Amino acid sequence: MRSTPPRAALRRVTGGFAAAGLLAAGALALNTPAQAAVPEFTLGGPAETALHPYPATGTPQKATLGFTVNNPSLDEENGTFADEYTVRFDLSGIAGVADVSFSKEGSADCRTTGTTAVCTDWGVFPGLSTFADLELTAAKGSKDGDAGTIEVTAEAQGITFRPFSAHVGIGGPDLSMKRLPFKTKLKPGDSQPVPITFTNNGTRAAEGVLLTLRHTRGMAFTERYQNCEYSEADLGMGSPGAWTTALCSFDGSYEPGATYTLAEPPTIEATTRAFYDSFIYGITEDGSAARTAERAGARYSSGEGATLTLRKAPTTRSADIEPGDNQQDVDFRTSNSADFAAYGARAGGAAGDTVEVTVGFRNRGPAWVGYIRSGENVATVDITVPEGATVIGKPAFCRGVTAAGEYRENQKAAPRYFCSTPMSVREDADFALPFELKIDKVVAGASGKVLVRNTHLADPALPFDSKPANNTASLVLNGKDSGSGGTGSTTGGGTSGSGGSAATGGSTGGSPDSGGTAGGSGGSTGSSSTGTTTGGGSASGTTTGGGLASTGSAALMTGGAALVALAAGGVLCTVSRRRRVTR
Repeated sequence: MRSTPPRAALRRVTGGFAAAGLLAAGALALNTPAQAAVPEFTLGGPAETALHPYPATGTPQKATLGFTVNNPSLDEENGTFADEYTVRFDLSGIAGVADVSFSKEGSADCRTTGTTAVCTDWGVFPGLSTFADLELTAAKGSKDGDAGTIEVTAEAQGITFRPFSAHVGIGGPDLSMKRLPFKTKLKPGDSQPVPITFTNNGTRAAEGVLLTLRHTRGMAFTERYQNCEYSEADLGMGSPGAWTTALCSFDGSYEPGATYTLAEPPTIEATTRAFYDSFIYGITEDGSAARTAERAGARYSSGEGATLTLRKAPTTRSADIEPGDNQQDVDFRTSNSADFAAYGARAGGAAGDTVEVTVGFRNRGPAWVGYIRSGENVATVDITVPEGATVIGKPAFCRGVTAAGEYRENQKAAPRYFCSTPMSVREDADFALPFELKIDKVVAGASGKVLVRNTHLADPALPFDSKPANNTASLVLNGKDSGSGGTGSTTGGGTSGSGGSAATGGSTGGSPDSGGTAGGSGGSTGSSSTGTTTGGGSASGTTTGGGLASTGSAALMTGGAALVALAAGGVLCTVSRRRRVTR
């Protein structure tokens, strides 16, 4: 698997959550004709940025601010704003405080005249995207404590934009998190302390600090503290890997040059479902803006245990000067396994009939599997169509291939289909795939195959699966016990059971090759044009086809914020929502 830094992986999720959490306004008066609401896009970026003071000698240190625009449309295919838009920066508020230039790598065409900068760009895709990177350094002659504001506005035909203000100051606290020497190869039940330690390397004291602890589904803290608030939510991008976030507040003044550590370090443990897991720990100055950024709309509840406290180690209200060192992370590999058990279906009918079947797999645990670091899909369901039948309806993310598994441009009537999961599959997931088959000619006992395998066709074994013998199931048409004729019944091949709910298992579709949704209760029943069918798993689900370089606590986890905004968007998939079948 390719490696991706967790902050990048988290940031990648942000767009999906931001899109899910922001809906376009559009209430209609009851006594007036209905008319389309004007879409509202939201401008954004780091709300607060602190710069290193202008040096006595040498070159001033640069900070990069990524300015963003959020298109709240949830329609990945048709929600793109396909026209030109203009963004204006009023820089008069930071005159004498900071010098400004635009990164050459920015996508927009930006020009600065005096204290005004204008950027033009074309097209805004659904979700969150960066349109310009602004580079700032402290202005010569500026002093510690100087501050000002950048005002950002935008305009386009048929669109309104919510403006944005970015506060810029000189100097401030610089909270640097010490990297901890964790044991990373674990067994279920293994635990270890988390002795969080940080230093203020800035020019001023931090008035209160906010500690963020975030871990994936397989890990857990052994106690929940009174001065911490907790949230559990899913990843975005069609993946059901739950994250738990703890936000812990500490009052007091944390002085420049001083180091602080937790008086009694909390304990983190590998649970029975642990496999590939990550833990992220970061520190920012406390305040309403920092808490809002970290919460990102998610619901939190307070802990009921002891109070977590900080003490000053023996060594010796503005934004953080160098937020890049506020956060550390670690990956855990727990010796554990999962069991992906495939299920097929049996159906019967006469020539010309259409039957509905549901095939897929269930994870019987004990481990969840999440490739959060790389973002790769966990597995692929490989379906061979029985002889005499044609697929006329399928999940949107499933792609037709040749009988040998090679690329096929024509997606109609393919002999074989590949349907990939998202980047995580929970320990109780039911990845159910509803298909509609037309019986072109009756072939007694025609049998296809359902195989859950690795995403690499040449290397089909699932490295984590403890029971590979149940990775294959049959899809049978007009078998001896399948019924026949225009009113024939069909019976699912798997054992019935329940698919995960949004809170317990399942998955929601992402890109064509990266997963989809599945779930609901095992043994869903549906009707075809000529008979009834019963799927082997859940016959329901929904699918879709188809950095901030900065400088402030928002960067700590805007990805995490995203991960937490998870609740706001609710777009995560636990192999269990309603799945759209495309024809």
